[in-house]
Amino acid sequence: MVKTIIIGGGWAGCAAALAARQAGAEVLLIEKTDMLLGLGNVGGIMRNNGRYTAAEEMINLGVGKLFDITDRAARHSMIDFPGHKHATLYDVTKVEPMVRRMLEGMGVELRLMSRAIDVIKKGNAIKGILMADDTVIEGPVFIETTGSTGPMGNCLKYGNGCAMCILRCPSFGPRTSISQRAGVEDILGQREDECYGAFSGSCKLNKDSLSSEIRDTLNKEGVVVLKVPDEDIKMEKLSFKVCQQYALKEYAENIVLLDTGHAKLMTPFYPLEKLRKIPGMENARYEDPYSGGKGNSIRYLSMAPRNNSMKVDGLDNLLCGGEKAGLFVGHTEAIVTGSLAGHNSVRLALGMPLLELPRNLVAGDIIAYANERIKTKDGLKKRYTFAGAEYFERMKERNMYTIDKQEIEHRVSRMDLTDIFNEKLV
Repeated sequence: MVKTIIIGGGWAGCAAALAARQAGAEVLLIEKTDMLLGLGNVGGIMRNNGRYTAAEEMINLGVGKLFDITDRAARHSMIDFPGHKHATLYDVTKVEPMVRRMLEGMGVELRLMSRAIDVIKKGNAIKGILMADDTVIEGPVFIETTGSTGPMGNCLKYGNGCAMCILRCPSFGPRTSISQRAGVEDILGQREDECYGAFSGSCKLNKDSLSSEIRDTLNKEGVVVLKVPDEDIKMEKLSFKVCQQYALKEYAENIVLLDTGHAKLMTPFYPLEKLRKIPGMENARYEDPYSGGKGNSIRYLSMAPRNNSMKVDGLDNLLCGGEKAGLFVGHTEAIVTGSLAGHNSVRLALGMPLLELPRNLVAGDIIAYANERIKTKDGLKKRYTFAGAEYFERMKERNMYTIDKQEIEHRVSRMDLTDIFNEKLV
């Protein structure tokens, strides 16, 4: 029996577990906190701009269960906000248990509050993962989806200190780079000023701390845009956002709120005393990070070099997905990369050729394009997402962006890849 060990239970790790299980593997998913989905517990945006195209591709490729969950957990669908069209906003207070129940129902073994701290190697292969409780988990093939956020020292060195985000490093311990422990040097992303890392792009406000007018509009329409006082407009803050698809002047001149259960504030951080100057925000209170008036988590400090089948360079049996796999932004991007890693983990264990998604699918193209760009100096300062910035422009230029489901279905079918991720290999 093939067994896949996944380290990291964010969207990428959950997608890898789903794909590996569908391919016939036994799957063990290890997560250091007490919840799956990681930053997905404070994210909430799906299907905006080119993410719609990518989501429908993945559904046709055979890994639609996660998109079905976010669609069912949606508070709002087909909404527009500055720079973005036809978005789905899922309820971050409901989605994690739905994903957990789905994976458990498929027979995925989940080990929460289990932190990996080191590896045991034999030659160029990982033999086992050393856990914080001194136990060792052995397996034939491993997938790292540990993300690139934290630990606290990175948030202090490259940001404004620990802002007490959803990842809760003080409680559950720091993130460990499995690939680096195995001897593969991490790649570090940069900002425009060549400082390493980037701030997470949004915060969560307690919706009940906002005025009834703002709260009612959010509940009904999903979006509220409020003017920032002229003296508080700071265009330069856009340059250090991780989410470059939101680095538009509208996000400096306005407060943009989205309803994802909480009120999602589309800025890395905002001084509380200035936030409370805005009408309707007089009693505003942060939910995530708790110190959102001062800073946010720092990301993109731990990417692994990999090929386009998601296998880590220099190691025989480690694959990667999500932010660990490159300068990707977003849940859809994590699901795309994690799904391919999960499927290929079974192929790798069986000695089969690894799958590379073709570049005439956006899922395959972003994996290959981001891999090319991360090897350049300028590319280290960019982020790659179906939703905006450089890659979305590429999608439009190449006529790959569409919300026509039949056209997307035909694209996948023409490549003879329909339901490829739902085929049992074992």
